[in-house]
Amino acid sequence: MSDPPWSNGVGISLAFGLVVMVMIYAVGDVSGAHFNPAVTLGFWWAGRFPAARVGPYIASQCGAAVVASVLLRASFPEAGSYGETLPQAGIGAALVFEVVLTSFLMFVILGITTHGRIEGGFAGIAIGATVMLASLAGGTVSGASMNPARSLGPAVVSGEWAGFALYLVAPPLGAWLAVRACRLVRGDRCCVSAEPATAAG
Repeated sequence: MSDPPWSNGVGISLAFGLVVMVMIYAVGDVSGAHFNPAVTLGFWWAGRFPAARVGPYIASQCGAAVVASVLLRASFPEAGSYGETLPQAGIGAALVFEVVLTSFLMFVILGITTHGRIEGGFAGIAIGATVMLASLAGGTVSGASMNPARSLGPAVVSGEWAGFALYLVAPPLGAWLAVRACRLVRGDRCCVSAEPATAAG
């Protein structure tokens, strides 16, 4: 019997992208679909998100990730893995990939949002596709987390903390670099906004 399609790298990457896409359309108008502390920080650094909301948003993202991982473990107590992101090709390579992949994701997000709002009906597809492509490119190197909360939840329930500091540092660094790159490419059109961001991913 062959393995199910979602058990290989392509299936996992597709699932990652589709989940992000669907959730952007589901709750984008409620919370801005901020699922990622690195993206929230990126919007703050870009001047598109108020500082007072950064802490509560990140706390919610991390708390939700832990709850999701607890539910996963409760549902599949015999599973050997709960989605941990671990360096697969050494810390150095994983660090570079996480920074580059997160920077690419944040750059796309900044490019398709204006004044903190999703532009057009295809933004969720674009962000979901970016997550999928990043996972395909870096899944076998760094796990393609791009999200400190996404790495935190599985680490808490599994007790596997190897390399976790990498996922705490690299995604925010990538988001910061994306803001710098966006300003170089787009100038004031990139990061000048008085309204809070309502589209993240």
